[in-house]
Amino acid sequence: MMKWIGGATAALVLLVGGGTLASEMMSGDESESVADTATLEDAIPVDEAAIAGDDAAATGQQADPEFISEEVVQEIPEAKPEPKDERFVVKRILPIEGPIKYGEWHWDDEGVPPGPIVVTVDLDARVMSVFKGGYEIGATAVMLGTDKHPTPLGTFPILWKQRHNVSEKYNNAPMPWSMFLTRDGIAIHGGSEVENGFASHGCIGTPDGFVSKLFAIAKKGDKVIITRGETMDMGDSIL
Repeated sequence: MMKWIGGATAALVLLVGGGTLASEMMSGDESESVADTATLEDAIPVDEAAIAGDDAAATGQQADPEFISEEVVQEIPEAKPEPKDERFVVKRILPIEGPIKYGEWHWDDEGVPPGPIVVTVDLDARVMSVFKGGYEIGATAVMLGTDKHPTPLGTFPILWKQRHNVSEKYNNAPMPWSMFLTRDGIAIHGGSEVENGFASHGCIGTPDGFVSKLFAIAKKGDKVIITRGETMDMGDSIL
């Protein structure tokens, strides 16, 4: 039985092999059986593995894949945290002893390098802080809204500023140094007595001496973050 070994090679083998067998039969002992003569398989050894591969290629099949008995564990790289924007990382907190009383305010920007302004307001502590490039430069007690007219929570950009503002909604009440946070009138402003028992209609009332300093350095787009009971430590991000 002859195995296929490929096109022209097979024809050559048949030609050469046939001539060899015929020569040996004519010159040899006539009593020698055909079984004792060299066969095609003996003359050209067959590589069974190669033939198996050729058969697989001819049928479009692939040899069995090699399986790994050991467990393969793919390492997943740890996600790197986003780097902090150093302009908004707390670098200094003013050394104020005890809680800030109504009407009290602090301001110290001496030697503080240039940086963006961010204002924070804590509704529970009723305190406003001003940060410049991560350095706290101001802090004061503030007057806030009531349950009926609450001061809103969230992060607000300063939409516009008005140095001499008068509230037509509230009997032309003076609200100088106004910095508006919403289009329905919520603002940081002066002109109010920041005392215990006083409240606003949602605005953030501050002492005139403090708000005049803030008004001078704050720009349109600067962020005002209003929270309830949240605190920050050195190295924390303000935004």
